[in-house]
Amino acid sequence: MNLSELPGAEFILPGIDDLHKGQNQTIGSLLIAMAATRLSSAGLDFPLDNLAPEPELTLYALLQNERDDAYPYYNALLSRLISFCNALELINKDKLLKNRL
Repeated sequence: MNLSELPGAEFILPGIDDLHKGQNQTIGSLLIAMAATRLSSAGLDFPLDNLAPEPELTLYALLQNERDDAYPYYNALLSRLISFCNALELINKDKLLKNRL
């Protein structure tokens, strides 16, 4: 399965590109920083040396500057992040099971 087909990929994949460019203050790069351990454990490759400190607070502040409804949008982004993580972990679990057979 292609990563772009996973739910939340519209934020995570551009975030990986942002991190490779040294940009750690974008929505995607902040979402990655929030789940960096989980994403890297699931096999996603991205630079770990430039992750933003306190990405949750930074993301919320960024959203507050961009929109009046920061709270529901923040929660929606977290849901997309969790969906991406879950899907990626399922893909890797399926690969492991197929390799054992």
